[in-house]
Amino acid sequence: MNKDQVKGTAEKVKGKVNEAVGRATDNPARELKGDIQQEAGQARKNVGDMKEAAKDMAKDVKRHH
Repeated sequence: MNKDQVKGTAEKVKGKVNEAVGRATDNPARELKGDIQQEAGQARKNVGDMKEAAKDMAKDVKRHH
């Protein structure tokens, strides 16, 4: 797991908390903030996933040559 995956996952968790708190306290702005955080976290995690996949592919290429 790389830092983008970790930070993305952490941001998604923070977003879920903000969304839940916003919903529970009838605070649409906080709920929206949570949604946005979750989307940003997923995007960052996706970047990390792509980096890991590229690293794994590079290792496979080296092994086969």
